[in-house]
Amino acid sequence: MTDTTAPAMIATADLMDEHGALAVCSAPFRSFGGRSAFHGPLATVRCHEDNGLVKAAVAEPGRGRVLFVDGGGSLGAALVGDNVARTAAGNGWAGIVVNGAVRDTRQLAHVDIGVLALGTHPRRPSHLGAGETGVPVVCGGTVLRPGRLLFADEDGVVVAPDDMPPAFPGLSSHL
Repeated sequence: MTDTTAPAMIATADLMDEHGALAVCSAPFRSFGGRSAFHGPLATVRCHEDNGLVKAAVAEPGRGRVLFVDGGGSLGAALVGDNVARTAAGNGWAGIVVNGAVRDTRQLAHVDIGVLALGTHPRRPSHLGAGETGVPVVCGGTVLRPGRLLFADEDGVVVAPDDMPPAFPGLSSHL
């Protein structure tokens, strides 16, 4: 795996030490992308074994955001593969977190984007566009709302609280 993490990225463990108010997403994510650490404001998609809305989301400018795909934890079909990841990277997304499965893992490791998922599955999903975008989702005991800041690295995933001001003390220098 190629690690292109920006040197200014603060570790999630350090964020938790400095700002205990951050929420920890306790899902057992594994890293598959070319970046092992990433952060940005959240965008969300909720879908089940259908990635039509995921493909539409990553086709839009990412502007450093992180797409959280809530597949309900299903490992029955991959919601992200190398084509989706390449599109996202090319459009400026910082990362994709999938509460579900990914595929094309050898290729994902060479795409300059963070990709976390619960596991893998070789089957592709349907592409009907079923689901919702821009909605709060719950994963690993944490509510993930669009616009909240998500930080991910080898130690886990943490999310800033809803009421975190843009100049959160000690944090804004890492954005």
